[in-house]
Amino acid sequence: MIYEELTHRIIGCAMKVHTFLGNVFHGSPLREVIYQRALAIEMEKQGLGYAREMEMTIYYEGIDIGTRRVDFFVEDKIMVELKAVIELNDNHLNQCRNYLEAYNLPVGLLINFGSRSLQYKRIYNTKHPDVKAKQ
Repeated sequence: MIYEELTHRIIGCAMKVHTFLGNVFHGSPLREVIYQRALAIEMEKQGLGYAREMEMTIYYEGIDIGTRRVDFFVEDKIMVELKAVIELNDNHLNQCRNYLEAYNLPVGLLINFGSRSLQYKRIYNTKHPDVKAKQ
């Protein structure tokens, strides 16, 4: 699995945040930002390099067509998208997969703080050459 150790460390940070804060902020207008701030603190404590709310270029067939902000870009490798909803659904997964393709990244994490237990998914860009090589 590509970047397995790094994604494991990020998930560990998210678990620590969820254990401390729980899922009390789902439904609040500022719900995701609370978890985002706490996750930033925890990743910093764990020595993970990251950019928060990073503006990233979106590509179409290799051509720059605009930008979008990603919640976190960790160690210049992993896109992390945060949610604070009761349950992740296919729309969330598809959105994350589409972002990976648009950013031309091999792997990302989708993390949901809004459910009773932390939910997370490693999402792979099956069109990325690094992922194809591992298959």
